[in-house]
Amino acid sequence: MTQAALTVTALHRYPVKGLSPEPLASAALEPGGYFPGDRLFAVENGPSGFDPASPVHQPKIKYLMLMRNEALARLRTVYDDATGILVIRDGGREVARGDLATPEGRLAIEAFFRRFVPKELRGPPKVLTAPEGYRFTDSRSGFVSLINLASVAAVEDMVGAPVDPLRFRGNLHVTGLPAFAELDLVGAELATEAGLRLTVTKRIVRCAATNVDPATGERDRAIPEALQKALGHADCGIYAEVVAGGEVREGDVLRVVR
Repeated sequence: MTQAALTVTALHRYPVKGLSPEPLASAALEPGGYFPGDRLFAVENGPSGFDPASPVHQPKIKYLMLMRNEALARLRTVYDDATGILVIRDGGREVARGDLATPEGRLAIEAFFRRFVPKELRGPPKVLTAPEGYRFTDSRSGFVSLINLASVAAVEDMVGAPVDPLRFRGNLHVTGLPAFAELDLVGAELATEAGLRLTVTKRIVRCAATNVDPATGERDRAIPEALQKALGHADCGIYAEVVAGGEVREGDVLRVVR
Protein backbone atom coordinates (compact mmCIF):
# COMPACT_ATOMS: atom_id res chain seq x y z
CA MET A 1 0.00 0.00 0.00
CA THR A 2 1.33 3.44 -0.90
CA GLN A 3 2.33 5.45 2.15
CA ALA A 4 0.63 8.85 2.41
CA ALA A 5 2.97 11.80 2.08
CA LEU A 6 2.84 15.58 2.06
CA THR A 7 5.08 17.87 0.02
CA VAL A 8 6.03 21.24 1.50
CA THR A 9 5.35 23.96 -1.08
CA ALA A 10 5.85 27.11 1.03
CA LEU A 11 7.05 28.20 4.46
CA HIS A 12 6.03 31.36 6.33
CA ARG A 13 6.68 32.95 9.66
CA TYR A 14 4.68 35.71 11.35
CA PRO A 15 7.09 37.62 13.61
CA VAL A 16 4.36 39.91 14.97
CA LYS A 17 0.97 38.45 15.82
CA GLY A 18 -1.69 39.80 13.46
CA LEU A 19 0.77 41.35 11.02
CA SER A 20 2.01 40.17 7.63
CA PRO A 21 3.82 36.92 6.82
CA GLU A 22 7.44 36.54 5.81
CA PRO A 23 8.20 33.74 3.30
CA LEU A 24 11.14 31.45 4.02
CA ALA A 25 13.07 28.99 1.87
CA SER A 26 13.82 26.79 4.87
CA ALA A 27 13.54 26.63 8.66
CA ALA A 28 15.48 24.77 11.35
CA LEU A 29 12.99 23.12 13.71
CA GLU A 30 14.06 22.12 17.22
CA PRO A 31 12.50 19.40 19.41
CA GLY A 32 9.70 20.86 21.49
CA GLY A 33 10.27 24.26 19.94
CA TYR A 34 8.09 26.70 18.04
CA PHE A 35 8.44 27.55 14.36
CA PRO A 36 11.55 29.79 14.11
CA GLY A 37 10.83 33.50 14.31
CA ASP A 38 7.09 32.97 14.57
CA ARG A 39 4.79 35.06 16.82
CA LEU A 40 7.73 36.56 18.67
CA PHE A 41 5.79 39.75 19.38
CA ALA A 42 2.23 40.91 19.92
CA VAL A 43 0.63 44.33 20.26
CA GLU A 44 -1.42 44.49 23.42
CA ASN A 45 -4.80 46.19 22.94
CA GLY A 46 -5.10 47.74 26.37
CA PRO A 47 -3.91 45.96 29.54
CA SER A 48 -3.94 42.19 28.98
CA GLY A 49 -2.48 40.92 32.22
CA PHE A 50 0.38 39.26 30.36
CA ASP A 51 3.41 38.79 32.64
CA PRO A 52 6.65 38.00 30.77
CA ALA A 53 8.21 36.75 34.02
CA SER A 54 5.45 34.17 34.35
CA PRO A 55 3.87 33.84 30.89
CA VAL A 56 0.40 32.34 30.66
CA HIS A 57 -1.39 31.88 27.33
CA GLN A 58 -3.86 34.72 26.76
CA PRO A 59 -6.92 34.85 24.46
CA LYS A 60 -6.05 36.51 21.17
CA ILE A 61 -8.77 39.14 21.69
CA LYS A 62 -6.38 40.81 24.15
CA TYR A 63 -4.08 41.74 21.25
CA LEU A 64 -4.49 43.54 17.96
CA MET A 65 -5.46 40.77 15.52
CA LEU A 66 -7.21 40.22 12.20
CA MET A 67 -10.36 38.68 13.65
CA ARG A 68 -11.42 42.15 14.85
CA ASN A 69 -8.85 44.54 13.38
CA GLU A 70 -8.95 43.73 9.66
CA ALA A 71 -7.13 46.94 8.66
CA LEU A 72 -3.92 45.26 9.89
CA ALA A 73 -3.93 43.18 6.69
CA ARG A 74 -3.15 46.32 4.66
CA LEU A 75 0.21 46.63 6.37
CA ARG A 76 3.39 45.04 5.08
CA THR A 77 5.95 44.37 7.77
CA VAL A 78 9.55 43.15 7.82
CA TYR A 79 11.39 42.12 10.97
CA ASP A 80 15.18 41.85 10.95
CA ASP A 81 16.41 39.26 13.45
CA ALA A 82 19.95 40.63 13.47
CA THR A 83 19.04 44.22 14.30
CA GLY A 84 15.68 43.78 16.03
CA ILE A 85 14.16 46.41 13.74
CA LEU A 86 10.54 46.18 12.59
CA VAL A 87 9.56 48.18 9.51
CA ILE A 88 5.89 48.81 8.72
CA ARG A 89 4.65 49.95 5.31
CA ASP A 90 1.18 50.97 4.20
CA GLY A 91 0.47 51.34 0.49
CA GLY A 92 4.17 50.98 -0.27
CA ARG A 93 5.15 53.86 2.03
CA GLU A 94 7.13 53.37 5.21
CA VAL A 95 4.94 54.49 8.11
CA ALA A 96 6.86 53.20 11.14
CA ARG A 97 10.23 51.80 12.11
CA GLY A 98 11.52 50.74 15.50
CA ASP A 99 14.04 48.52 17.26
CA LEU A 100 11.82 46.20 19.27
CA ALA A 101 14.69 45.49 21.69
CA THR A 102 14.66 49.11 22.91
CA PRO A 103 12.00 51.19 24.74
CA GLU A 104 12.35 53.94 22.12
CA GLY A 105 11.81 51.55 19.25
CA ARG A 106 8.75 49.99 20.85
CA LEU A 107 7.33 53.44 21.55
CA ALA A 108 7.68 54.33 17.85
CA ILE A 109 5.66 51.25 16.85
CA GLU A 110 3.07 51.85 19.57
CA ALA A 111 2.65 55.47 18.45
CA PHE A 112 1.92 54.26 14.94
CA PHE A 113 -0.87 51.94 16.11
CA ARG A 114 -2.41 54.74 18.17
CA ARG A 115 -2.74 56.65 14.90
CA PHE A 116 -3.67 53.68 12.71
CA VAL A 117 -6.56 52.12 14.66
CA PRO A 118 -7.55 54.73 17.29
CA LYS A 119 -11.21 53.69 17.47
CA GLU A 120 -10.37 50.01 17.95
CA LEU A 121 -8.09 50.47 20.95
CA ARG A 122 -9.31 49.55 24.43
CA GLY A 123 -6.28 51.22 25.98
CA PRO A 124 -2.71 52.13 25.12
CA PRO A 125 -1.17 49.71 22.59
CA LYS A 126 1.96 48.05 23.91
CA VAL A 127 4.49 45.88 22.09
CA LEU A 128 5.02 42.64 24.00
CA THR A 129 8.03 40.36 23.54
CA ALA A 130 7.70 36.62 24.03
CA PRO A 131 10.07 35.31 26.71
CA GLU A 132 12.14 32.18 26.11
CA GLY A 133 9.95 29.12 25.57
CA TYR A 134 6.77 31.11 24.87
CA ARG A 135 5.08 32.46 21.73
CA PHE A 136 1.94 34.47 21.02
CA THR A 137 0.21 31.65 19.14
CA ASP A 138 -3.57 31.27 19.09
CA SER A 139 -3.28 27.82 20.66
CA ARG A 140 -1.19 26.71 23.62
CA SER A 141 -0.02 23.78 21.49
CA GLY A 142 0.40 25.77 18.27
CA PHE A 143 4.05 24.93 17.67
CA VAL A 144 3.98 24.39 13.88
CA SER A 145 0.88 24.85 11.72
CA LEU A 146 0.27 23.07 8.41
CA ILE A 147 -2.24 24.08 5.73
CA ASN A 148 -3.38 21.53 3.14
CA LEU A 149 -3.76 23.36 -0.17
CA ALA A 150 -6.38 20.84 -1.32
CA SER A 151 -8.52 21.93 1.61
CA VAL A 152 -8.08 25.57 0.58
CA ALA A 153 -9.23 24.65 -2.95
CA ALA A 154 -12.29 22.96 -1.43
CA VAL A 155 -13.03 26.11 0.55
CA GLU A 156 -12.91 28.06 -2.72
CA ASP A 157 -15.67 25.79 -4.05
CA MET A 158 -17.69 26.32 -0.86
CA VAL A 159 -17.59 30.12 -1.07
CA GLY A 160 -17.58 30.32 -4.88
CA ALA A 161 -14.59 32.65 -5.01
CA PRO A 162 -10.78 32.59 -4.86
CA VAL A 163 -9.24 32.03 -1.43
CA ASP A 164 -5.60 32.94 -0.78
CA PRO A 165 -3.95 30.26 1.39
CA LEU A 166 -2.36 33.08 3.38
CA ARG A 167 -5.78 33.72 4.92
CA PHE A 168 -5.04 30.68 7.11
CA ARG A 169 -1.72 32.10 8.39
CA GLY A 170 0.05 28.73 8.47
CA ASN A 171 3.75 27.97 8.75
CA LEU A 172 3.84 25.17 6.15
CA HIS A 173 1.71 24.87 3.01
CA VAL A 174 1.51 21.25 1.88
CA THR A 175 0.12 19.20 -0.99
CA GLY A 176 -0.42 15.47 -1.53
CA LEU A 177 -3.52 14.83 0.56
CA PRO A 178 -7.19 14.98 -0.41
CA ALA A 179 -9.17 17.93 0.91
CA PHE A 180 -9.47 17.85 4.71
CA ALA A 181 -7.61 14.54 5.00
CA GLU A 182 -5.15 16.37 7.25
CA LEU A 183 -7.83 16.49 9.92
CA ASP A 184 -7.58 12.71 10.29
CA LEU A 185 -3.84 12.84 11.00
CA VAL A 186 -4.16 13.82 14.67
CA GLY A 187 -1.90 11.42 16.56
CA ALA A 188 0.10 10.48 13.46
CA GLU A 189 3.75 11.32 12.87
CA LEU A 190 5.17 13.19 9.87
CA ALA A 191 8.78 12.38 9.01
CA THR A 192 11.36 13.44 6.42
CA GLU A 193 14.19 11.27 5.08
CA ALA A 194 16.62 13.59 6.87
CA GLY A 195 15.12 12.66 10.25
CA LEU A 196 12.79 15.55 11.07
CA ARG A 197 9.73 14.21 12.92
CA LEU A 198 6.50 16.02 13.78
CA THR A 199 3.58 14.68 15.77
CA VAL A 200 0.19 16.05 14.73
CA THR A 201 -1.50 17.31 17.90
CA LYS A 202 -4.80 18.92 16.96
CA ARG A 203 -7.02 20.40 14.29
CA ILE A 204 -7.14 24.16 13.81
CA VAL A 205 -10.55 25.72 14.36
CA ARG A 206 -11.01 28.70 12.08
CA CYS A 207 -12.20 32.13 13.19
CA ALA A 208 -13.29 35.28 11.38
CA ALA A 209 -9.66 36.23 10.65
CA THR A 210 -9.90 33.99 7.57
CA ASN A 211 -12.66 36.22 6.22
CA VAL A 212 -10.15 39.05 5.73
CA ASP A 213 -8.35 39.41 2.39
CA PRO A 214 -4.62 39.39 3.29
CA ALA A 215 -3.86 41.75 0.40
CA THR A 216 -6.54 44.41 0.81
CA GLY A 217 -7.72 44.13 4.41
CA GLU A 218 -11.33 43.80 3.25
CA ARG A 219 -13.65 41.42 5.09
CA ASP A 220 -14.99 39.75 1.95
CA ARG A 221 -15.57 36.05 2.72
CA ALA A 222 -17.48 33.93 5.26
CA ILE A 223 -15.12 30.98 5.59
CA PRO A 224 -15.91 29.58 9.07
CA GLU A 225 -19.61 29.73 8.24
CA ALA A 226 -19.02 27.95 4.92
CA LEU A 227 -17.00 25.22 6.64
CA GLN A 228 -19.65 24.75 9.29
CA LYS A 229 -22.41 24.53 6.69
CA ALA A 230 -20.55 22.06 4.45
CA LEU A 231 -18.74 19.93 7.03
CA GLY A 232 -20.45 20.48 10.36
CA HIS A 233 -17.29 22.03 11.82
CA ALA A 234 -14.95 24.97 11.14
CA ASP A 235 -11.66 23.04 11.12
CA CYS A 236 -9.03 23.56 8.41
CA GLY A 237 -5.35 22.80 8.97
CA ILE A 238 -3.45 21.09 11.77
CA TYR A 239 -0.95 21.83 14.52
CA ALA A 240 2.10 19.64 15.05
CA GLU A 241 4.82 19.38 17.66
CA VAL A 242 8.48 18.82 16.79
CA VAL A 243 9.62 15.43 18.13
CA ALA A 244 12.99 15.20 16.37
CA GLY A 245 14.59 18.35 15.01
CA GLY A 246 15.91 19.12 11.58
CA GLU A 247 15.72 21.42 8.58
CA VAL A 248 12.53 21.72 6.54
CA ARG A 249 12.67 23.19 3.04
CA GLU A 250 10.42 23.85 0.08
CA GLY A 251 10.02 20.56 -1.75
CA ASP A 252 10.62 18.34 1.28
CA VAL A 253 8.37 15.29 1.60
CA LEU A 254 6.76 14.49 4.95
CA ARG A 255 5.79 10.81 5.14
CA VAL A 256 2.79 9.93 7.29
CA VAL A 257 3.68 7.36 9.96
CA ARG A 258 0.83 5.83 11.94
